[in-house]
Amino acid sequence: MIHFLKDLKKYWRYIIYSAKAALKDEVATSFLNWLWWILDPLLFMLVYTFVFTIVFGRSQDYLCAFIFIGYTTWTFFNRSILNSVRTIKRYQSVLSKVYLPKFVLLLSNMLVNGFKMLIGYGLIFIAMFLYRVPLSLKVLWMVPYLMLLFLLSFGLSCILLHCGVYIDDLSNIVNVLLRLLFYLTGVFFNPEKQLKGLVQYLMIRLNPTCYIVTSLRNAMLYNRAPVLSWFVLWGIIGLVLSAIGVHLIYKYERRYVKSV
Repeated sequence: MIHFLKDLKKYWRYIIYSAKAALKDEVATSFLNWLWWILDPLLFMLVYTFVFTIVFGRSQDYLCAFIFIGYTTWTFFNRSILNSVRTIKRYQSVLSKVYLPKFVLLLSNMLVNGFKMLIGYGLIFIAMFLYRVPLSLKVLWMVPYLMLLFLLSFGLSCILLHCGVYIDDLSNIVNVLLRLLFYLTGVFFNPEKQLKGLVQYLMIRLNPTCYIVTSLRNAMLYNRAPVLSWFVLWGIIGLVLSAIGVHLIYKYERRYVKSV
């Protein structure tokens, strides 16, 4: 872990520079340029709200903000995990010439996704203002929960980066599992109201993405404090996954390029 912290300090500037370069490159050929980072999530918010209110007739307090908390949070997790599986193959030509701790590539990508997620949350706060959602200090719980999301995403990404070098079809497997997890996360429905008993408990407590999304909604929209015991438990799991992932990367990273 000390090695990890030293490398993190050493390469932090590169991580930030790489994330900025990726963001600039993403909109370099776009007519709307950086405005697309706002328009893209805004259009998704409007489309999903229209579909669920007009087409399906779904009723839910603060529906627009409710859906977009789930969608924005899930998008960060989904993009981070999908990118991690093919990271070594994507950067094979660079890694064969220059040494970089492989987790640096993951953190750079996660910063890009995190920047987009923060834009999404800015739009969520605008929606909350329009809905006149009563705010309290409990809304500050969004910060530790987003940190928990980042920690879990990083830990899983490190492990999948390692496994992706040796399992050719892993990206397809992960893609299918993420599709299943998407429907179990409660992006478009409220697990606390629409599920009952053991199913509700398992969905919210033992599914990390559903737990984080539900907790964010409770803190931001309904002024409800989280259950600290489950927050601590998932935090410990995130630290363990991160430690395992970083250990695997340091132990085998010298073989990655030859194995791809």
